[in-house]
Amino acid sequence: MKQILFFLLIFNCLFIMPLNASEKIKSSAKDSFSKEKKVMLTNISGAAFITAWGISNWDYFKKRPAADNEGWFTENTKEGGADKFGHFYISWSLSHIFSGTYSSWGYSEKKGAKLGALSSWGIMSWMEIGDSFSSYGFSYEDFLMNTAGCAFAYIAETRPRIKEKIDFRVEYTPGFKNQDIFTDYENLKYLMALKLDGFRLTNIKYLKYIELHIGYYARGYSDSSKKNTRHTFVGAGINVPKVLKNFSLPGLAQTAHFIQIPGTRLSKNKKLN
Repeated sequence: MKQILFFLLIFNCLFIMPLNASEKIKSSAKDSFSKEKKVMLTNISGAAFITAWGISNWDYFKKRPAADNEGWFTENTKEGGADKFGHFYISWSLSHIFSGTYSSWGYSEKKGAKLGALSSWGIMSWMEIGDSFSSYGFSYEDFLMNTAGCAFAYIAETRPRIKEKIDFRVEYTPGFKNQDIFTDYENLKYLMALKLDGFRLTNIKYLKYIELHIGYYARGYSDSSKKNTRHTFVGAGINVPKVLKNFSLPGLAQTAHFIQIPGTRLSKNKKLN
């Protein structure tokens, strides 16, 4: 139960609350804070959350600062490379959340996208600095994936034709053994969805509800009872965001751009080791 409540809390804070808050902010006629001050407070709050979470779960500030090359996606890396996609995904998601929020505060979409990507990059970089004072250590690979996630999010936010075609998502099936969902790689899968609805050549009505998927996950690296394996997969799924939007559920539709609902896709897996 503790893990379920924790997951719902994080899910609400990262995806539902920002959407609801943006609507309230748009309808507010009077505000005691300037948009610049809100951005500053948002970044301070994000850094504070990372610090508190790191101290509680990632043994921050218990070791001297250190850095190391962790490797990328080979068999002998710590998490089989799944953690690298995790860094890309979190950076990508935070960039979008910040961008939407900043735009609702009065920034232009382009300026909001720029500030959103920078906020995400700053917070994720702060996380790497915190890692350097823990058993994890500063990872050059994580830093580069953070940067790539923020950069690609900015490109997508400022180029609608890309945004309407591509989503990066995570699929999570709770294992209830690790309350830290961000590093529960035994139960996480990362995927890119290519939405046929975003292509003008898709004239067949029902094809607009189809997506093509390519993804990656690793198993066994955090569970000594299992063999270490890495997997890629390709497949197709339902365009859940479009379905939810058609049912007049814009908040849930927006969330579905970031989270793949289990059971809404079919795929063929390939074991790499």
